[in-house]
Amino acid sequence: MKWFIVLCLFLALALPAPSRAAATGIWISPAELAQLPMAGPAWARLKAAADGPLGQAAIRDQDSDHDVKTLAVALVYARTGDARYRAKAAGAILAAVGTERGGRTLALGRNLPSYVIAADLIDLRSYDAARDAQFRAWLSMVRRESLDGITLVRTHEQRPNNWGTHAGGARIAADLYLGDTVDLERAAAVFKGWLGDRTAYSGFTYGDLSWQADPRAPVGVDPLGARKSGYLIDGALPDDMRRGCSFRMPPCHTGYPWGAMEGALIQAQLLSRAGYDSWAWSDYALLRAVRFLQELDHSYGGWWATGDDTWQPWLINRAYGTSFPAVLDRPGKSMGWAAWTFGR
Repeated sequence: MKWFIVLCLFLALALPAPSRAAATGIWISPAELAQLPMAGPAWARLKAAADGPLGQAAIRDQDSDHDVKTLAVALVYARTGDARYRAKAAGAILAAVGTERGGRTLALGRNLPSYVIAADLIDLRSYDAARDAQFRAWLSMVRRESLDGITLVRTHEQRPNNWGTHAGGARIAADLYLGDTVDLERAAAVFKGWLGDRTAYSGFTYGDLSWQADPRAPVGVDPLGARKSGYLIDGALPDDMRRGCSFRMPPCHTGYPWGAMEGALIQAQLLSRAGYDSWAWSDYALLRAVRFLQELDHSYGGWWATGDDTWQPWLINRAYGTSFPAVLDRPGKSMGWAAWTFGR
């Protein structure tokens, strides 16, 4: 494992930190999309979803896929310019407004980002200013709406596991769409703290601390070179690994680390496009987290991304120039279509 520590140190020195100049597009820009192919398996899967029925909007349902199907419609519009897809996406976005009631912040965190990104992709404001104003008013409110006794913002700032990372992705997407730079700065600090910089933020409430490299100073991603009982835990997500069981090797299998990574990757991508060097924070924490899961998979099997987590390696490879195994993805809990958007 020493080679990996050396690699991370090399990356920290060799890779340039992104500038703070914001990119066009919250998730991806029309110019970038214009370079992507309208042929091949990834495009065919995306377009089939855009052309098919979207089902009923239900943000309260954490397993709803109406959000990622709406994103598919918006992506196809942004690539083709076909007004039918713009109208379909706009209707689907507005249909979701208010459907979070009766649910939990986990469901809101999972379902909100794709709607926000879709609204950005179709430029909802110029398409229908009145409906955009309605969407913005709801988006501003929903960040602090109490759902099952807690808000999205509070979930982001208290829960250092998959709940918090999904909430953070939704919060940051909303902040960017609304132009709320004050809350964006706060959200970025929370994410930076989760990645390991406790000077930026350390207000999380942790569960079992056995996976922490230093239980006296818990973090969301174990630090570079961290070991426990002789085992390298560099990059482990302690508050999601403990959802399998307390620290042991081999660990109890759990899918929660990939679930948490989904929200974390959304936060990193959104912040990176807004000009933050989020992919590099805490010694490339997200790269180390993926390496940790890959090492578990190599050692014990069954730890690599499957099912609705398969979109993640595509984004990771784009962000870091890596070549992690990636297959034609199916939409995830809050994102998807990455084999097309980031596979080139």
